[in-house]
Amino acid sequence: MSVDIQPVRDYFFQLQTDICDRLTAIDGGAEFSIEDIHQETGAHSRPRVIDQGTHIERGAVQYSYSLGDSLPPAATARNPELSGKGFQAAAISMIMHPRNPYVPTFHANLRFFLVDQSHWYFGGGFDLTPYYPFQEDVVHWHQCAKQACDPFGADVYSTLKKQCDDYFYLTHRNEARGVGGVFFDDWVEGGFDRSFEMTKSIGDNILPAYVPILEKRKDTPFGEREEEFLLYRRGRYAEFNLAIDRGTRYGLQTGRRIESVLASMPPRAIWKYNWQPEPGSAEAKLYEDYLPARDWINLD
Repeated sequence: MSVDIQPVRDYFFQLQTDICDRLTAIDGGAEFSIEDIHQETGAHSRPRVIDQGTHIERGAVQYSYSLGDSLPPAATARNPELSGKGFQAAAISMIMHPRNPYVPTFHANLRFFLVDQSHWYFGGGFDLTPYYPFQEDVVHWHQCAKQACDPFGADVYSTLKKQCDDYFYLTHRNEARGVGGVFFDDWVEGGFDRSFEMTKSIGDNILPAYVPILEKRKDTPFGEREEEFLLYRRGRYAEFNLAIDRGTRYGLQTGRRIESVLASMPPRAIWKYNWQPEPGSAEAKLYEDYLPARDWINLD
């Protein structure tokens, strides 16, 4: 069966526009830059970045279509039999670093690989990284994730949630990056059309999952203590991107423009030596009540 990558490219491209337009309207102080980078091979990337906005200090929504004679190691680690084969890949990835510590950072990505017309798979997901979380926000986030997955099987959400909890984990810290969401890779369930529909369902739920939280919390008053904790936790985000994230490694291995690969990094971050939250504090609550993996749909 021949698989056409063009509908996937078209969907990712339009999703980038929709997300940038909506977040620009909410921010009200800055707009996403736009660049179109074409290569002689036919590859096309459109990085879009917002900086120093009213509510978004740094955000990136990156679209890319790439092709080559050989998959990079980051793309074949789980499928070594594909090494050395030609490929096409379409992807969209995004990250929002808010100004307000009461607004979580969010990340999402969707991707599709087509290898020699003989092998294809989808991957992606979205996850939430709060600093001063609200239970209702985390529950809402996971309800949107479950809503995206439910049409495709009763166990899909629980499976993808666990994969998200397992992946977005700083093993060198023995600590979760955030409160999770859904994450999938090598997804071929039900054939191409069905897998593509699930990928689109997750993509279509990104804005419904994040925008209500952003709009509700963006004007919450905060002080120096909260901002310092935001910057401290951003350090964890940077550690994950540089030490663990497969997407970052893939971008570096494929020779993508370094500005685009690292656009997801926070614009500011700090590290404190051996810092521990004060017992009973709001900062301690994040570590005790939110970072440990749990069922956010069926709360006790």
